[in-house]
Amino acid sequence: MHHKTKAIGIWLLIGVGMIIVQVVLGGITRLTGSGLSITEWKPLMGVLPPLNELEWQQAFHKYQQIAQFKQLNAHFSSADFKFIFFWEWFHRLWGRLLGLVFFIPFLVFLIKGVFTKSMIKPLLVLFILGALQGFIGWIMVKSGLNDRDLYVSHIRLAIHFVAAMVLLVFTFWFALEVLFSRRMRVSDSYLKNFSLIILALVFVQLVYGAFMAGLKAGVFAPTWPDINGMYLINAPEVPLWRASVSDPLTIHFIHRTLAYIIALLLVVWTLKVRKKRGSNFFHQVKWLPLLLVVLQMVLGVYATLTSYKAIPQGWGVFEWNAQMHQLVAIFLVLSLTLMVFVLKGREH
Repeated sequence: MHHKTKAIGIWLLIGVGMIIVQVVLGGITRLTGSGLSITEWKPLMGVLPPLNELEWQQAFHKYQQIAQFKQLNAHFSSADFKFIFFWEWFHRLWGRLLGLVFFIPFLVFLIKGVFTKSMIKPLLVLFILGALQGFIGWIMVKSGLNDRDLYVSHIRLAIHFVAAMVLLVFTFWFALEVLFSRRMRVSDSYLKNFSLIILALVFVQLVYGAFMAGLKAGVFAPTWPDINGMYLINAPEVPLWRASVSDPLTIHFIHRTLAYIIALLLVVWTLKVRKKRGSNFFHQVKWLPLLLVVLQMVLGVYATLTSYKAIPQGWGVFEWNAQMHQLVAIFLVLSLTLMVFVLKGREH
């Protein structure tokens, strides 16, 4: 591999790592109830936090005008506000750093003529996805900046999260295209399509995971394997399509059911893929999706059983577990993306 091509691949993988950190910071921001602490969107001036007590009081005063403070956090002191402000500010700051890490090396590589023609289109898509993610994030935050809602819209939260995962998968795939040796790939259209189906279901599951988080749906059924003593929930009072995107208990049931389906499919997938001959790399990584989905289910069950211990604007056993649940979900998506790529075949 040419050293210039390798440098591009490493640059993209650094981006992958930073996107993972950004998603984790988003999870911490949500779990600490920090997402609405900054009530303005200042792409440039927002880099600096308040620098003196007067600026802190002005920022706190703006937060005091929304429903979340009035109905949930009216007891907050200035120190409490500074705590939640930090996490939202750091989340936004990391997003800005991520943009610089992509943009500055891009200019250097462009000036030096390192990019090939085949890389131009993916690079444009990459920057569009990155810019779009920042915009979606503000649209999400704006949904909670009113005198009515305590939290951001769970639907906008899901869009924000899934958009971040699309950006992550696209960047990871681009890096694989740049770095991957064709000798390490295996041609099997059936297993590749099987992997794609599972990956698509995982993305649906990500949507419902975001719904669970946004609606605090875990506390509606902190039991397992039953759901409040039932295995099938009662029919919702609203139409099923509406309940599937708005009713916490229905969303909880769908999220669990999808988890069982994905796990079962990955067991079948692993039984089939273990018989497939391929490179040493293929044999090393083909077990990852199943191992990760088992870990993810264990964390999911534990999150369910500890959801009643959630600490508003705090951090405890539930918050640690919920954050790990999200992180393992990210790695599960990347492992399935890797398998789709590997099984795509040795292209010439």
